[in-house]
Amino acid sequence: MKYFLKILLAALILSSLFSGYSGRLEAAAKTQSIAPDFILQGLKGETVTLGSYRNKQPVFLFFWTTWCPFCRRGLRDLSENYPELAEKGWEVLAINIGEPAEKVKGFIDNYSPQFKVLLDQDLTAAYAYDVLGVPTYVLIDKTGLIVFKDNYLPLDKM
Repeated sequence: MKYFLKILLAALILSSLFSGYSGRLEAAAKTQSIAPDFILQGLKGETVTLGSYRNKQPVFLFFWTTWCPFCRRGLRDLSENYPELAEKGWEVLAINIGEPAEKVKGFIDNYSPQFKVLLDQDLTAAYAYDVLGVPTYVLIDKTGLIVFKDNYLPLDKM
């Protein structure tokens, strides 16, 4: 099963790399839809439900893996920008896709994130958000609408 997940994730990354500009247009077309709810476990054992943020604050989702070099840069950039994002009212949820908790814990310690790191071990959230490659960034406004989804960090949109 682990081998299958790794092959699936590699295929998703390759497909997103070769989708180019048309992928950006497709991603833009999927915005302004209601964000699918999810319930995920955090690295600290907490349960996080996306719906609990609706009508309270905007949410920034960051789908990532430990083996993705672009995700490492994304984690570093999010860690550096988190104080400003939090000051603006954003909740940041970094969602690891399909990897064991121990591997993620060992990896994430190098980044010391102040935001929540969640585990999507069965890929439920990744499928709900049509994640086609990592990293994938999703911005959800206060009302629960997806206002941005793409493979680059959209700090200019926040």
